[in-house]
Amino acid sequence: MTSFAGALRNRGKHVAKRLLRYDSRNWLRIRQIEAFTAFIEAANRKSRDVIEISPGWNRYWRALCPDYRAVDFPDFDICRDRTEEQYSIVIADQVLEHVQRPQAAAANIHAMTKPGGWAMVATPFLFRVHARPHDYNRWTPAGLKQLMVEGGFAPDDVQAFGWGNKACARAHIGGPVRAYGLWRDLTNDDEYPLMVWTFSKKRV
Repeated sequence: MTSFAGALRNRGKHVAKRLLRYDSRNWLRIRQIEAFTAFIEAANRKSRDVIEISPGWNRYWRALCPDYRAVDFPDFDICRDRTEEQYSIVIADQVLEHVQRPQAAAANIHAMTKPGGWAMVATPFLFRVHARPHDYNRWTPAGLKQLMVEGGFAPDDVQAFGWGNKACARAHIGGPVRAYGLWRDLTNDDEYPLMVWTFSKKRV
C-alpha cells in the first residue's frame, strides 16, 4: 500500500509540473545543448558519420544521428587511444575535464576527424569537482580554443563559446545539478561561464 501511495504521489508531482510548465532540463547545459543541436542539424550534418567519446551514460547525441558510434571513456582513453577510422563529426561532450593529458586528447580528437570534418567539444568551467573517475581541468572559452589549436586545429577554424550567469553559478554551489524549473535566468554573462564549448573544423 505504501509503494502504491508513493507512486501516486510521484505521478501527481509529475502532472503538476507539466501543468505549471516546469522545465526539468539541466539549467547548466540548456544553451550548450541547443547550440550542439543547431550545429548538427545545420547543413544536414546529422546524416554524416558521427563518433561520440562518451562516459557511457551520456550518449546524448545518439538519438539525433543515425550513423552513430560511441567509444566509452575511460576504457577508451582519448589521451592514449584513437580509432583507426576518421569521422565527419567527433563529439567529446563533458569528457575533457576528466582526462589527465588534455593536449594529447585534443591531438587524438584531431586525428580522428576527417579532413573537412568537425570536432564538437563541451566542458564545464564554473562547476564543482565531479570525479568520474577523476576531475583534472577547467577552461574558459579562450582556453578551450587554445587547447584545440594545440591539438592541431588552425586558430581560424575554431569557434569558441560559453554560457553562464551569477544566478546559475550560485544555484550550483554545494548542491545538486538544478533543473531549469520555473522562471530561471538564461541570460548570458561573459564573466561567469558555467559551460564552454568549441566547434573545430579540420582543414582539407
